[in-house]
Amino acid sequence: MSEHPPTQPLPLITADEEAPGRLVRPLLVLRRWADEYRTHRREHRTDEGPSIWEPIHLGIAEDGRPVRVPLIYRNMLLAGEPGAGKSVGLNNIVAHAALAPDCRLWLFDGKIVELGLWRSCADRFVANSLDDAIAALLDLQSEMDQRYAVLDDERRRKIALADGVAPIVVVLDELAYFSATVGTKREQEAFSVLVRDLVARGRAAGIIVVAATQRPSSDIIPTSLRDLFGYRWAFRCTTDASSDIVLGHGWAARGHSAASVAPETKGIGFLLAEGGIPRRIKAAHLSDEQVYALADRAALRRLAAGIAEHTEDQVLDDTTGGAA
Repeated sequence: MSEHPPTQPLPLITADEEAPGRLVRPLLVLRRWADEYRTHRREHRTDEGPSIWEPIHLGIAEDGRPVRVPLIYRNMLLAGEPGAGKSVGLNNIVAHAALAPDCRLWLFDGKIVELGLWRSCADRFVANSLDDAIAALLDLQSEMDQRYAVLDDERRRKIALADGVAPIVVVLDELAYFSATVGTKREQEAFSVLVRDLVARGRAAGIIVVAATQRPSSDIIPTSLRDLFGYRWAFRCTTDASSDIVLGHGWAARGHSAASVAPETKGIGFLLAEGGIPRRIKAAHLSDEQVYALADRAALRRLAAGIAEHTEDQVLDDTTGGAA
């Protein structure tokens, strides 16, 4: 037997014969597979998978070398025009976090379908509801404050691996949807303030924010927010100014502009890390089939580890993105 049981797509059934396009995924099947996977792990003592404390593989640089970055104690901003490959880069990060049993995963997806493939791996999935997004961010803020209270009592500055406190990876896609498209101006501002607070204060408490947008403009990514991100990944932008909004002022004039990326070269962008210069890299590509396979495997890992819990009568509605 191989190290891991074979990963297969979950069977899909028609929920309503009169609406054949609406599919559901029974979690009873997933629960049974999780039990079998747990037994296999006990018998063969397989590895526990990646760790959120380890560097994440993003792709390859121009010299052909792999690009891996540590995400713990950091945040990342991804931006670029539609179709530039932002989702490709985002999936690499989400895949690592989903497969890591030592972190929690909170997903915010205004379009539902971009991160919807990972819904079964998430501790909390927020779709296209600004009210739900604000409520979730308030919960994260409360968790962050509690962690800082403990650190203050122990006269420490940040959590450590030995603490056994699970970092929380918060993925926001599409940032502009929640901050500028839906809801009232007051609600949008409340969302933006909460995101800024998490990005500014969350790192030492183990709350990692990964935010993505296809609108690299100053109203969506103000300088005061952009500068809080330790990593900035600019995929193709239409102008040098848009590239600088992501990477920082002046990089385009020094030859580091995402506007120079050819439209047909998907997944290529400039990655800026703390204290460095932008590096041109190509994101590792994951097909939809590969994402589904990884998401199924990650869901099994999390159920087997007791991270994710679902009742047997729950099913996921692949049309609406919620629990039915």
